[in-house]
Amino acid sequence: MKITDRTILLLLMVGLFSCNVQRNLTKEPVFIEHESGFRYQITKKGNGITPVDNDIVKVHYKLMLQDSTLIDSSYEREEPASFKLGAGQVIKGWDIALSEFPGGTEVTLILPPDLAYGDRTAGQIPANSVLIFYLKIMDVIPAPKPYVLSDNYIVAETESGLKYTIVEKGSGPKLTKGMRVLVHYTGFFEDMSVFDSSFERKEPVDIILGRSMVIKGWEEGLTQLRKGDKARLWVPYELAYGEQGRGPIPPRTDLIFDIEIMEADEMKKVEPFQTAGKDTLSTETGLQYIIVNGGRGDYPVEGSVITVHYTGYLTDGKIFDSSVERRESFTFVLGQGQVISGWDEGIALMRKKSRYRFIVPPDMAYGQRQVGPIPPNATLIFDVELLDFE
Repeated sequence: MKITDRTILLLLMVGLFSCNVQRNLTKEPVFIEHESGFRYQITKKGNGITPVDNDIVKVHYKLMLQDSTLIDSSYEREEPASFKLGAGQVIKGWDIALSEFPGGTEVTLILPPDLAYGDRTAGQIPANSVLIFYLKIMDVIPAPKPYVLSDNYIVAETESGLKYTIVEKGSGPKLTKGMRVLVHYTGFFEDMSVFDSSFERKEPVDIILGRSMVIKGWEEGLTQLRKGDKARLWVPYELAYGEQGRGPIPPRTDLIFDIEIMEADEMKKVEPFQTAGKDTLSTETGLQYIIVNGGRGDYPVEGSVITVHYTGYLTDGKIFDSSVERRESFTFVLGQGQVISGWDEGIALMRKKSRYRFIVPPDMAYGQRQVGPIPPNATLIFDVELLDFE
């Protein structure tokens, strides 16, 4: 074949193209360095919301060391990680980096030790490790926003110092003690930063007014409202968490709540079990029980899924909780520590459709802790009906 100048030119062009392809195949990924020190490469740009502090972010991820050792993967658990941005719930590098990317983004992050676990060993992660994350931002749930108050809103104040205003009036019945109430709320500090929200969890709180299941400010404030009301409560610390505070709430902190009354109903009347003339039995641990109705069939074993109705009383006869009142049975797994030890032991003695009264000593209940309306060192009485188990 005769080689012409044109043939030589074509061969040179093919050779140059081949060299470029080879260089591109071996070229290192291009990472951008953020001013805080982490590096990142976006593999897919999302078009969702870019999160800001207090937003809930859901992220799927794989975590690897520099030697490609896989440390953790949310994909294996089939559940993304969920956290509040800027609240210190995750390592510093995540709090900084994830505020840069919109929802739906897929990105590789390389975090230096000072933005990860520093000089600490964390599980399989050695001290001073550089971490590599392959992230996909699955969802961004914006933080709840405070209610917008009208220019002429009116604030009422009670004798105890509670203040409230109704933002939007409902048309339901007035709330009274003894009612079962479902409430959605967002709790704010005085600078209007969020410390808690049932809206974020998408689940209202379920309370019975007058049972001391909530702070004093709520007990008083809710009785000023109706079903369907949206309101703001300004709660002085004396009616909130007092001198000690709790969780993220510092001592002596006044709080603000935006609340919405979702449901309000009269409770079903509870009739205590009739135990007169029946024997009181005891176990070796000190649990006492009275068999009101023996039921039938086999006994549940550890790991059984139990469904019961119950009413809990203090020794003065005051009800502190009742699934019967709520018209909702309660389900748990026996022997897994999901309930007090008195229940784990006592319900293993029951058969289907049986009714027992349990007298639970403090060490098999809540011990020295105060839990809602239950005082420290309280002996508790439960009327329990075992509806079913699997």
